Amino acid sequence: QVQLVESGGGSVQAGGSLRLSCVASGYTYFMAWFRQAPGKEREGVAAMRRDGSTSYYVDSVKGRFTLSKDNGENTLYLQMNSLKPEDTAMYYCAADSLARPLVFGALADRGYDYWGQGTQVTVSS
Repeated sequence: QVQLVESGGGSVQAGGSLRLSCVASGYTYFMAWFRQAPGKEREGVAAMRRDGSTSYYVDSVKGRFTLSKDNGENTLYLQMNSLKPEDTAMYYCAADSLARPLVFGALADRGYDYWGQGTQVTVSS
């Protein structure tokens, strides 16, 4: 069982930046960030394989959000720049110790077994 702990959320004005962190307690093969806004379905935002060879981003964040990993610390970072009000959501870290995201899609939530509690991101206009 892998536990995930997120941090780094907060409130910013549009155009601002935040950096989210997710620390995993054990081995992960894939790690990702999802988000869910009130009244909306959970959405895959970005994902990365352990070796960092491939990153996946939903179209709405491409060019603004960047993933990075510290494998030594089992930590995934999401640098979020040029934030928009529509980025407001609860952000969840997800991980899988197998290659299931390769089967279901890296931004599909059914590919992930482990989930964090979430960190709130609020962007005001």
